[in-house]
Amino acid sequence: MALNERQGSESGHDPEELEVLECEVKEMAEKILEYRATLPDQLKNTFASILAVQQPVFLNGSDPGTSGAPNSGQVASNKGALLADGDQTSEKLRLFRDKLSSNFAALPILLKRMTECISKIDNLDSENIIIHPAFKKKRTS
Repeated sequence: MALNERQGSESGHDPEELEVLECEVKEMAEKILEYRATLPDQLKNTFASILAVQQPVFLNGSDPGTSGAPNSGQVASNKGALLADGDQTSEKLRLFRDKLSSNFAALPILLKRMTECISKIDNLDSENIIIHPAFKKKRTS
């Protein structure tokens, strides 16, 4: 209802109102571009910090859930193994972060393609085209 009232009042276009509206549209467009540029990096950094907080580090030589003092020989060998595992884990985490950021960067393109496909499907549905029976779903009864 408010949209109709607004359209009715805009029939006598006031140049000052149009300039104000154009400025607001430009500001919104700039904000959208800024969000599109910064959002993937923000999500990547947030996700990386969440993963870093949740990653357990067991440098004292004991496994989680065990009680008692560990053997001194076992502690030295476990620290070496943990450092090697830490390098592999950090490399895997770096690869995961890179893949995640590239996926976030590709989201706008993917959403655009999905929207185009959905509109094409809707257009086909509205045209009453005869579809070959081989492409129709078989109904089970």
